[in-house]
Amino acid sequence: MGKVVFLYRSLAYRNAAAEMLRKARKLPRGAERRAARRYAKALRDLAQTEAWLEGRVADEPRPVQQMRTAASR
Repeated sequence: MGKVVFLYRSLAYRNAAAEMLRKARKLPRGAERRAARRYAKALRDLAQTEAWLEGRVADEPRPVQQMRTAASR
């Protein structure tokens, strides 16, 4: 039951982040687009923080983004 509360509580933040990312994709490159992307990332992070404050974590970990480096030859 606790996981259900966590999902409902952070669902609004995650949906707002997804909506902001969709809006940012429609904008031309520039300051406004970067600001929208930063705002979406902040909302996503807030949803994770909300889960941490509640003492709950998702069962499956988020995939870690790996940085790719080009090999110079």
